[in-house]
Amino acid sequence: MRFPAWKYVLIFFVVTVSLLYALPNLYPDEPALQVSGAQAGTAVDESLLKRAAFALDEAGIPHHGDEVQAKGVLLRLKTPEQQVQAQAVLRRALGENYVVALNLAPTTPEWLSILGAKPMKLGLDLRGGVHFKLDVDVAKALEQRQETYVTDIKRQLREQKLAYRGVSELPEGALELRFADETARELAKDFIRRQFAEFLMRDTRVEDQPALLLEVSLDKRREITDYAVNQNLTTLRNRVNELGVAEALVQRQGASRIVVELPGLQDTAEAKRILGRTASLEFRFTSAQEDSGFMTPPGTERFEFNRGGQVLLEKRKIVTGERVTNAQSSFDEFSRPQVNINLDARGGRLMADATRDSVGRQMAVLFVENKQRIRFETGADGKTVEHRDPYVEKRVINVATVQSMLGSQFRITGLDSPAEAQELALLLRAGALAAPMYFVEERTIGPSLGQDNIEKGVLSTQIGFALVALFMLVVYKGFGLIANVALFLNVAILVAVMGAIGAALSLPGIAGIVLTVGMAVDANVLIGERIREELRRGMSPQAAIVAGYDRAYGTILDANLTTLIVAVILFAIGTGPIKGFAITLAIGILTSMFTAITVTRAIIQVIYGGRRVARLSI
Repeated sequence: MRFPAWKYVLIFFVVTVSLLYALPNLYPDEPALQVSGAQAGTAVDESLLKRAAFALDEAGIPHHGDEVQAKGVLLRLKTPEQQVQAQAVLRRALGENYVVALNLAPTTPEWLSILGAKPMKLGLDLRGGVHFKLDVDVAKALEQRQETYVTDIKRQLREQKLAYRGVSELPEGALELRFADETARELAKDFIRRQFAEFLMRDTRVEDQPALLLEVSLDKRREITDYAVNQNLTTLRNRVNELGVAEALVQRQGASRIVVELPGLQDTAEAKRILGRTASLEFRFTSAQEDSGFMTPPGTERFEFNRGGQVLLEKRKIVTGERVTNAQSSFDEFSRPQVNINLDARGGRLMADATRDSVGRQMAVLFVENKQRIRFETGADGKTVEHRDPYVEKRVINVATVQSMLGSQFRITGLDSPAEAQELALLLRAGALAAPMYFVEERTIGPSLGQDNIEKGVLSTQIGFALVALFMLVVYKGFGLIANVALFLNVAILVAVMGAIGAALSLPGIAGIVLTVGMAVDANVLIGERIREELRRGMSPQAAIVAGYDRAYGTILDANLTTLIVAVILFAIGTGPIKGFAITLAIGILTSMFTAITVTRAIIQVIYGGRRVARLSI
């Protein structure tokens, strides 16, 4: 028997690295609370840590490992139940100026962390968290697109000097254009047919005047709906990622719904605050009308200014945050914080059109954010109840004079601090919602349920491993022991790979591991039976080993390949839990092929290679 030396090196490397990167799973994350400022610039320092620790001590809740981190103050607790109790205590003690979020703190030794080794992340069903289902208002998306069509058609008809009497908005995105005579209608019809292919046109009459009915085609309505849902999907995903919610699942479900799962969060209101924080910008001109300070003139709105006082703005919006493609914080030549804004092509055109003839006018940046007020009330039974009242906050953060025509790139100055500039850039990068969304379902999964699931999952894996190992020992003796060693290494490699790629382990994932344990020995069963068959034919032990591996290889490859194809299909078309099962199964198939064939062959070569053997323990 011959076995290449490079395979020994490969096996040693893979096994060593896998065992090293599987070790962190012996040090699971522990419950913790992270306290951060509700607004950029809020002080988060040692004094805040002392206030939080004192509040927990007063409530009799034990804590340990307290530390001040870059993102806030971290306090570690012993159990998830204490974590939830401590969150309520700190919210009352610290007030609404601070966000008290449930978190999980790592306990991995520093030397493993330096190597980048970390435990597998746990999914919603194991860690606990919140599940939301949101419905996108696609009718509003059509209405918003209709407003855009009206603006575009009016502007282009004026540019082409095509006369029209008026434009009316009809249901489902349809428009009605009125003309003075038939000739004007025909000229407009030819132009619109070339510029707006998405419209189905029909001649009609309104109040005995020639008119043109424009109806958005079914394909275009479907495209608008898909864009709104996908844009909201991207915005939610970016928002969750930007705000640091790890292992969140944000995916589309059906025609107009989005499912969001946030592992590690048990507070539904807190999760809603994160999702609802869809801050955006509006660029408007300041009003040229005289401001008496008592009555708001028609066509204008009054807003608070960051630097004090109020600003009177026109209601017409030049550009909104939906057109922002990128935002980065930086400093100007005087080391003052600023945000560099990039608009998309259409946003750049709108900005250029608005500022071309407005040099010398003042333009304001209006910051719009959905927020919640937290208040506590004591009921008749003496219990304190927490209430959250949603509201929309609009404030002017910058007013500047237009010195030249602006395009798709410009900057916002006048910000109070670098932290405010960074937060504004962060919120804008995540994008704006293309259409409103409404919560239609919300569920909270407690951490105790997750711990129960983990314990049952680990127990099922242990039982499955023990039964398979016992079967192999009884039936295949020495070769069964070798197969069990390979089975152990297979699980270690599987866990290490899942931790390295950042895959989240869920209950279906545990089922995939249990299934992998059972399937991993299939290859060794085929090889063992082949070796026995060759021995019965009179082959020598070493020749039987070579023939057993060579002749069983084709069958093993075909069987695992078909299962791998099924795993790929499940991942491609399945939802969250199915994807988790498919990932675990696919990785398990690949690792079991390596351990059941290559690793066992190497061990057998070490035991039986290079010497004469009278009989095999099989």
